[in-house]
Amino acid sequence: MRSLQFDEIFATLTAVPLSATDLVRLREWIASIADPTECIALIETAARGRPCPRCGCGHVHRCGQASGLQRFRCLGCGRSYNALTGTPLARLRKKECWLTYLQCILESRTVRDAARVVGVHRTTSFRWRHRFVPGAMRDRPATLSAIVEADETYRLESQKGSRHLTRKPRKRGGVARRRGINREHDCLLVARDRSGQTLDFHTGRGQVTAAQLDRCLKPVLPADVLLISDGAVAYRHFAAQAGITHEWVNVKAGIRARGAIHIQNVNSWHSRFKSWLVRFRGVASRYLINYSGWQRMLDARHLTTPGHLLRAAVQPG
Repeated sequence: MRSLQFDEIFATLTAVPLSATDLVRLREWIASIADPTECIALIETAARGRPCPRCGCGHVHRCGQASGLQRFRCLGCGRSYNALTGTPLARLRKKECWLTYLQCILESRTVRDAARVVGVHRTTSFRWRHRFVPGAMRDRPATLSAIVEADETYRLESQKGSRHLTRKPRKRGGVARRRGINREHDCLLVARDRSGQTLDFHTGRGQVTAAQLDRCLKPVLPADVLLISDGAVAYRHFAAQAGITHEWVNVKAGIRARGAIHIQNVNSWHSRFKSWLVRFRGVASRYLINYSGWQRMLDARHLTTPGHLLRAAVQPG
């Protein structure tokens, strides 16, 4: 049987009306055709000129290759390393599938859906998610500026995937044993300035405290910032101790804004995060900061291609 040429296949495809389902299948098939050298080239380019990850010495020489990557030997400590040593992606395999998987990250696919598209096992898909996302989400602003809104959102604590529970198991979508915010809830603190720069912090269980605010917010807020929050006492104590100008809105009394004094931007981020999180059918508390960082990364729209994500993920921690 005569093999078809690409031009003949292309002409056939252009003549056939494709449904939305057909287009999705075609895009997935094209995305699965990966050049193994493309990913390695991106990794090597991103790590070019990097000093030894163990001692910081810049005097190195080439020392063979392994797993497709150039190895180097440090003249200071004598240890060898490659471009992924000291990064979240160290010792991961199947590099030819990484760019396809990173496209699934950009599309917010579930673990099983991404595994099906890339052609790996679901446990591999889960492992990659919590290696690539923490690496890429380190692309975050060092400080916030001008007017900063801060507020926290709470989610019921989850030990999903744990082998040893510290409490009695409950069904997914359960409720806390007591009313109100208590130690059964995880606190996710989000600070966002009016330019859209966002920072997120998992402060632990229960309501946020002034000490936690000082630990999370003080390093990222300059002295001339205006901090806006709700009426929680912890923010007032923190602002007074840190010497930061502070305004608050009495949300409990139904006051949403006083002119430019409001926290609607950060609350809007909370709403988008909760809506986006539904597709994953519950996340474990220990991974909550990974998912908030994932949403923050997508919301910022700085990393928009698999190559961008890969270059951010291979930066040392």
